[in-house]
Amino acid sequence: MRMEDMIIVSVDDHVVEPANMFDRHLSAEQRKLAPTYVIDDKGIGFWWWEHEQKKSVVAGSNAVVGRPKEEYGLEPQTLSEMRKGTWDPAAHIDDMNASGMLSSVLFPTFPLFCGQFFWEGKDKANNVRVIQAYNDWLFDEWCGPYPGRYILTGLLPLFDMDATMREARRLIAKGARSFIFPANPAKLGLPSVHDPIWEPLWALCNEAKIVLNCHIGTGAVPEHASMDAPISSWITTFPMIIAQDAGSLLHMEALHRYPNLRISLAESGIGWVPYFLERADYTFHQHNAWVKNDWHGKLPSQVFREHFLVCFIDDKFGVRNYQDIGADIIGYECDYPHSDCTWPDVPERLWENFAGISDNVIDKITHKNALDFFSFDPIATLGRENCTVEALRNQARHVDVSVQQVYNSTRKLGRSGHAVTCGEVLGQ
Repeated sequence: MRMEDMIIVSVDDHVVEPANMFDRHLSAEQRKLAPTYVIDDKGIGFWWWEHEQKKSVVAGSNAVVGRPKEEYGLEPQTLSEMRKGTWDPAAHIDDMNASGMLSSVLFPTFPLFCGQFFWEGKDKANNVRVIQAYNDWLFDEWCGPYPGRYILTGLLPLFDMDATMREARRLIAKGARSFIFPANPAKLGLPSVHDPIWEPLWALCNEAKIVLNCHIGTGAVPEHASMDAPISSWITTFPMIIAQDAGSLLHMEALHRYPNLRISLAESGIGWVPYFLERADYTFHQHNAWVKNDWHGKLPSQVFREHFLVCFIDDKFGVRNYQDIGADIIGYECDYPHSDCTWPDVPERLWENFAGISDNVIDKITHKNALDFFSFDPIATLGRENCTVEALRNQARHVDVSVQQVYNSTRKLGRSGHAVTCGEVLGQ
């Protein structure tokens, strides 16, 4: 196989919502009760839920794709400082083509990664209406014109189970293949995944083969070692925090009752998985006599491989040891437009992970596992000859992928030459 022959599907990318996103999906009166994009007197853009006096200041958090690495950070602060592909659907397809990426799962930005910004309003009926409008914008306006390019995933009003089930069924009818769900809802003030309140959702997902997308940080959040610790120490360990949530999800009794209940651990990395599975099995053998978990005749590692998908951006160790993870449960993530993504060199950087790996396993990791897991087939829609890295890049010859400087000088963090600390990033 040549690098150009790969077909690449990402199970973790992000959309930055444009300022006009609600215009076609809420009436004029309803828009008065919905979040509005504003820019304050300091030139910082954020979403302001005026009638609730709430704001989300993550309008462009870490959407630094296409910028010099010296400008990386939690900026940019306004849409004008971001690459157009982050907030414009046609430009986003151009950027996908330029990186040779066929299909993608999109997570939100300003509503936070599982939509919890929409749960916090006191007017619950309005919260539900806004979530529906968000989903309609994403499904119909952003993804709709580009069949085969997106694995449709929707937000749910998880603060209300009746509303959740209504919206879940509505989204399935609209073509949803997955829902965004917290990696640990108990961390967000909701019932834990072990609470029977979720039973109707598990049953529906099992019946319709709908994946639960659990993004890192929607459960356990890695703490900063100290405010004077280098921020790179926090970035280094960030992906592994999802192992804590994975341990709880793996112990869901529902996994034994619903064979089609599937969980995608987004932005998870894979290098930690072999030890995690080894430890889970050791815990079973060493401790199950007294902790008394019923694994229904299986090892925990078997259950994990039947129900979970993990993904990576760049993980040569994990790929070399794919057999200890499970060749059928590894996917790729781009993480566009965040600072960890390798756009526009996605194929080149991904290819470096495949030294000595067979074509069959490469196909599984780059696209087959994800497409099977999400029950999604863009190749049938678009034709295989149009889905390869080479074919997609041929459609993007007009796209400027050169590094674009936004600031006239190096951003304030790091200008003094010392290692940027956690406290500086957090403003402490």
